[in-house]
Amino acid sequence: MTRLLLVRHGQSEWNAVGRWQGQADPPLSPLGLAQARQAAASLRGDVDALVSSDLQRASETARIMAEHLELGPVSVIRQWRERDVGQFTGLTRSEIEARWPGILAEPTPDIPGGEPSTALLRRGLEAVDEVVRTYGDARVLVVSHGGLIRRLERHLGAANSPLPNLGGVWLEADRQQMRAGPRLLLVDPDEVLVTIPQEL
Repeated sequence: MTRLLLVRHGQSEWNAVGRWQGQADPPLSPLGLAQARQAAASLRGDVDALVSSDLQRASETARIMAEHLELGPVSVIRQWRERDVGQFTGLTRSEIEARWPGILAEPTPDIPGGEPSTALLRRGLEAVDEVVRTYGDARVLVVSHGGLIRRLERHLGAANSPLPNLGGVWLEADRQQMRAGPRLLLVDPDEVLVTIPQEL
């Protein structure tokens, strides 16, 4: 069995202001950079390889963690990117509710112009399969996105609540089966020390 730790990236600049990102590509915020550094310290010795989405908030989180964990290069796999949220992109929850009342109350909303939930699940299962085929019995940290991870969890009958930045879930998978393990939080957002370099 391959053990995959699926982790949501560090806080991005859009997370910080509550904007839906989907496949838009804002960078990590200063807090997100600090979260990635602190999260790596909690995983030392627990993973053998790192994989990430190609979106920079995930790939930068993974790069920072790989550096601190002294692991080889991060394997970037496009299939691990977030759901395309179509017309929700760049909007806040209140803006979405104003335009499409009640849509966010649905468990898997049909997002106008967005990626269908069935397509998201198919892509997520393909991404898991690629990691299993590539890494065998290794323990693999996958830095991905909240929407995709939650869709996989729902498929496996596991948690359906929002996943915080640097929150994750263990999966065990082989070519025939997959099961979800416990969730974990790699950092406590209230205890992350953010240092912002002073400009000269």
